[in-house]
Amino acid sequence: MQKATLIGFSAILLWGALALFTAATAGIPPFQLLAMTFAVAFLLGLAQWARAGQNPFHRLALPVPVWLLGVGGLFGYHFFYFMALKNAPVIDASLIAYLWPLLIVVFSALLPGERLRWHHIAGAVMGLSGSVVLIIRDGGLAFDSQYSIGYLAAAICALTWSGYSVLSRRFGHIPTDAVGGFCAATAILATICHFIFEVTVVPSGAGQWLAIIALGLGPVGLAFFTWDFGVKKGNIRVLGAASYCAPLLSTLLLVAFGETELTWRISIACLLIVAGAVLAAKDMLRRQT
Repeated sequence: MQKATLIGFSAILLWGALALFTAATAGIPPFQLLAMTFAVAFLLGLAQWARAGQNPFHRLALPVPVWLLGVGGLFGYHFFYFMALKNAPVIDASLIAYLWPLLIVVFSALLPGERLRWHHIAGAVMGLSGSVVLIIRDGGLAFDSQYSIGYLAAAICALTWSGYSVLSRRFGHIPTDAVGGFCAATAILATICHFIFEVTVVPSGAGQWLAIIALGLGPVGLAFFTWDFGVKKGNIRVLGAASYCAPLLSTLLLVAFGETELTWRISIACLLIVAGAVLAAKDMLRRQT
């Protein structure tokens, strides 16, 4: 279980690079970017099947509930996230959407054989507190009823990803490479949304193309494969609490590349998030010593 948890944690590390690579794709509409990056992610899965000498059509012959969960999780999360950002202030929508790590920890108590302890909840709440410190700027939060649609979309976003992550454990017998099929379906649905809601923008220069490929291989590619393996085989409560490290790592990378400055707010968030992750994982860490 410890190895699977570490593999799942690698997804969180990869998601930490999401903001940096996304910043390099500025100007490309969100659904277009989603379609392009998930197409790259599908090619990653296709390469894996080819290397193993497997027939993709056989690997994608999955039960309907598995398809609904996989595609609903990957595409549904991004769809409602984009809708939230479009219909509510970014800070408010991001904070609501990023309740999913805490919800994973809470929902995991409903799984067979899982036991929720005080330190799992405490660690997740500490991580949430650090995320709040990280996200909120000088303007603070200003929840307004005129943004209710955006708030609702953000809440659905949080429920979608937490539900997908927890329910994936119910399908632990489904191979992780099935995520390649979910990526293909997500790319197709994102393309449809792109043509409905957006105008196509051609990436400008090699830099943006490389950023798109990097996103598709890492934060929007390999990360979903390793996350699937982690939530199915690893300690899902620890992964839920540790997920708050993603926005922190994202911010620290932006600092390292000169996109933002290191402030007291980031330092406090770092302490809260890391302490929360360690507290949530204390049982696992104790078994290693």
